[in-house]
Amino acid sequence: MLLVLSEDHKEHLSFLPQVDAAVVGEFGRIALEFLRRGASNRIYEGAARKLCVPVEMVKHGVEGLMFLMTESSKHMISEVDFLDSVLVLGFGEELNQLLVQLYLQHRSQIRSVLSQLPTNVPAYNNLEWRLDVQLASRSVRHQVVPKLTMRLLLTRGCDNRSDPSSRILQTDPSTLLHLIATLEIALAAMKTSHTRRILRNIK
Repeated sequence: MLLVLSEDHKEHLSFLPQVDAAVVGEFGRIALEFLRRGASNRIYEGAARKLCVPVEMVKHGVEGLMFLMTESSKHMISEVDFLDSVLVLGFGEELNQLLVQLYLQHRSQIRSVLSQLPTNVPAYNNLEWRLDVQLASRSVRHQVVPKLTMRLLLTRGCDNRSDPSSRILQTDPSTLLHLIATLEIALAAMKTSHTRRILRNIK
């Protein structure tokens, strides 16, 4: 999977080639700290004074780096996919490798922090299913009509102790098999070099 960065995020990250590798590493540490405890204008101002640049430029650089790291960690993208995602930024090889190392070094920590953040997005809890087969009806004595009924249980945010909500879904086996095959084809297509080239050039 490749990340698709907006023009705003690309602009925010364009500040990184202007600073030393040590500064980029420090920005990564600050981004992780801000993810845990929230942003601090005092730290932005201190970094801006040292670099002799506007505060907004530092703020956007850290926020852009934070977005890049959190989205990559959230989707657990591979090292190769991460590198392909940042190639569109036009950075040099040294900076690209530095960003990859930052991502690999902090990925597990970022996922741990994200799992503790409150969210209202439904999360998978459990799936119950039942197969019903209709063998006859008033009009047709001998028939076989299978139906798959699924009960999808969802929780809100990270609180697994809360009562899960449920969604009832019903389909026939042929439609379910077609859906599975279509999703598998889509996942396989995402891994091809052709798709990677297209995603890298999406503006």
